Amino acid sequence: MFNIQHHSMTATTMRSSAFAVGAGATNNRKIRSYLNTLSTNNNIFYNNNKTRRSSSRRSKGDGRQTIAAKYSSGLQTLENCVDSGQFDRPMMEELFTIADEMAKVKPGSKDSLMLQGYLMSTLFYEASTRTRLSFESAMGRLGGGIVSTESAGEYSSAAKGETLEDTMRTVESYSDIVVLRHFQAGSAAKAAKVMRAPLINAGDGPGQHPTQALLDVYTIQKEIGRLDGFKIAFVGDLANGRTVRSLAMALTKFDDVEFFFVAPDVVKMKDDIKLFLDERGVKWTESTDLIATAKKVDVLYQTRIQKERFGDRLDDYEKAKGKYIVDQSVMDALSDTACVMHPLPRVDEIDPAVDGDKRSAYFRQAQNGLFVRMALLKVLLLK
Repeated sequence: MFNIQHHSMTATTMRSSAFAVGAGATNNRKIRSYLNTLSTNNNIFYNNNKTRRSSSRRSKGDGRQTIAAKYSSGLQTLENCVDSGQFDRPMMEELFTIADEMAKVKPGSKDSLMLQGYLMSTLFYEASTRTRLSFESAMGRLGGGIVSTESAGEYSSAAKGETLEDTMRTVESYSDIVVLRHFQAGSAAKAAKVMRAPLINAGDGPGQHPTQALLDVYTIQKEIGRLDGFKIAFVGDLANGRTVRSLAMALTKFDDVEFFFVAPDVVKMKDDIKLFLDERGVKWTESTDLIATAKKVDVLYQTRIQKERFGDRLDDYEKAKGKYIVDQSVMDALSDTACVMHPLPRVDEIDPAVDGDKRSAYFRQAQNGLFVRMALLKVLLLK
């Protein structure tokens, strides 16, 4: 059983609660100071009143046994996780330190109860296994409660014509944080504008998947031991792959990282990402030779050719699928210290015969997602 308490307060309620302590000019000054702090501490507006939420409201005044936390980077003021561009290098490094701590949390320990009394809603308009379950596992491992739905487009009020904004306003009234996956690029940013509770983007169509980017960077650090001075190949569906787009953006925050793009013509990396890299002086190269590229890189990031993104362009899908497969010949070309990553699920783009190779990191990558998402939940809920 979860002890769920309502803790949202309007400005009027807070004024009434404060005046109940006592009257007088001194008390009035304290009230004004407190309300001014609430109005200047954040950058997310809510409803017609444009009421700003305090970044510390979730650890104060609601009767919960919580562990307030302080962060030395921009994590201290992070309100949502909408795109990977929100995270600079100090934020990622501090988040990864917290993720290391999350990996050590034991069932029944004090840390395993740090989010007790908090409730997370997961609202998924697209199919998911790893992302949804890892978020729900992350919340459960920290003692929080979960309200979940998948196939939200079919089984939520969206099927009745409700707008995303109205859905999000409603869902946040039931929970303290919302995890959203949607089929339209930009949907998470649109939802965040109308929300008071923290929002985490769990993927918005071909747009962004910031938590995947964070866990990917964390995995690279774990696998090759550094985040500067390495070469990475992105392989597969680069036009529609939100994971590669998000990761490319995140890796520009580190030094001397070189990119190689290996993709069928119909799903090449889009020009916006190439321009993004050019503006930041990041070196990138396009190639059609996977074996030759594998010999050069420290990280080979394989992706699935996503049939669902092609719509009725089935001819293009047939041209793209199966063109680049990581098999033993590719593994032979990689250095002994390289690693192979994949956001999963895979279809036929990685031969299961190479799963036992120590350089095949994709299942470790999936587990790393649990620890990074535990860290992010802690950061967004405990200030």
